[in-house]
Amino acid sequence: MPNLEVWFQRPKDITKKLLTGDLDLGIVGFDTATEYGQGDKNLVIVHDALGYGECHLSIAIPKYGIFENVNSLRELMEMPQWTKQKPLRVATGFTYLGPKFMEENGFKHVTFSTADGALEAAPAMGIADCILDLVSSGTTLRENNLKEIEGGVVLESQAVLVASRKSLVQRTGAMETVHEILERLEAHLRAAGQFTVVANMRGSSEEEVAQKVLSQPSLSGLQGPTISRVHCKKDGQVSYAIVICVPKKALYKSVQQLRALSLIVAP
Repeated sequence: MPNLEVWFQRPKDITKKLLTGDLDLGIVGFDTATEYGQGDKNLVIVHDALGYGECHLSIAIPKYGIFENVNSLRELMEMPQWTKQKPLRVATGFTYLGPKFMEENGFKHVTFSTADGALEAAPAMGIADCILDLVSSGTTLRENNLKEIEGGVVLESQAVLVASRKSLVQRTGAMETVHEILERLEAHLRAAGQFTVVANMRGSSEEEVAQKVLSQPSLSGLQGPTISRVHCKKDGQVSYAIVICVPKKALYKSVQQLRALSLIVAP
């Protein structure tokens, strides 16, 4: 793309540079944009679902000890152990979202310790009662005898396209560049998981071929098959090329149905 320079930076630095105006656009996790953007209106989510990096920010507590029978955020809050002198200790790298979430959910006696990475060991080491961290598959939590609790998810996250509102308004050509990037992203995302299947079939007319193809439930494509005549250079027999677009999960079934019509198929 013309008029585009790409920098590879740490996610939190991308967000900070968007806020200071050093960058116009950035791709980061929604969790990062929210944590470091802290509600700044100059940070604009241009595309909120780029389709990768899916995870969620969640509270996790030990499976053992005083937490063994605690299974919800409310039960955690109502535990009598938390007092002004001995508050709930949360280890997290999210020092904006963490306190905000706890306050919104009525926690009065809670304190946060800042840490980056390897938070799962904090409860076992005795330096925290629970953690607030990103969870993807949950395998690391299970390996460290931690569990998520009902109501403990702070936000769902995946990669998003973020922009500086100031840049979009003031920089010449910035809006046009964003529009082109969005068009390309949308084209890629909509095409993901779709396959074009091409097959050749002999028949007396396009209508006859279309009728045979549409008789199979998986061969209708997005709007219907594209059928065009093939100009054979050898035997002069009339053949037609069939092109359909099918979702990935229906690919095998579609190929099988085409082969049942005695077609030569190329996915």
